[in-house]
Amino acid sequence: MTSTAVDFEAIKDKQRAGWETGDYPRVGNTLQIIAELLVEAADVRADQKVLDVACGQGNAAMAAARRFADATGVDYAANLLAQGRDRAAAEHLPVTFLEGDAEQLPVPDKEFDLVLSTVGVMFAPNHQQAADELVRVTAPGGKIALASWTPAGMVGQLFKTVSKWAPPPAGVQPATLWGTEEHLASLFGDRVEWVGLTKREYVFRYRSLDHFSEWFRQFYGPITKLAGTLSGDDLAKFAADLAEVPRAFNKADDGTVAARAEYLEAVGIRH
Repeated sequence: MTSTAVDFEAIKDKQRAGWETGDYPRVGNTLQIIAELLVEAADVRADQKVLDVACGQGNAAMAAARRFADATGVDYAANLLAQGRDRAAAEHLPVTFLEGDAEQLPVPDKEFDLVLSTVGVMFAPNHQQAADELVRVTAPGGKIALASWTPAGMVGQLFKTVSKWAPPPAGVQPATLWGTEEHLASLFGDRVEWVGLTKREYVFRYRSLDHFSEWFRQFYGPITKLAGTLSGDDLAKFAADLAEVPRAFNKADDGTVAARAEYLEAVGIRH
């Protein structure tokens, strides 16, 4: 199916409504270490101009600002940007937050020395358009650095579980393809030379399998929105399905959850 046959704008409207449901930063804040590792892998320098795309509550932008970079975050969910501004103010970090679409970034061409995204841009429904925008706003010789969940990892399995209850829109590629070297090569071609492609693991830590399920149903916007459409036996079954996701990845033997979730850390130079 060609991209012209898919109504990406309608899909993004539904996505935005999902991210604005619940309280995603309650989940996203736990992922801060991914952003810290990413900016280190990208070797960010003081005073570099850095853009965090699909920034959510600003994990990567704040990580860059801690290293005295000139950091900007862009996201289309106003509530996440508001929390990002509050976090940055609390930590006395001068981060600029802009409302905008990852597929139509509200910034000039070749503006940034480093463009980052931590499990963010991967959710843009038009993968090619989002990749083109990352290239457009990166200065020649600058870097693009991405952290993306892999298809085979725990979060990939989480998305498969959710899709059984709410099938994804027709014609939209799975977000976790961004977590594969082959997809990055297809999206970016010879415009980006990938100098670092590293599989890493983030460990989701919760009190129990049920606690994991409850937390995601309460706070992870798209899952919160889906759970809100269910009741009775269906809601109980959905909750049980979510609780099962971490089991195969759990390294804890004390009843708690310490579930490994694989992601691809990719760092490239923009030609």
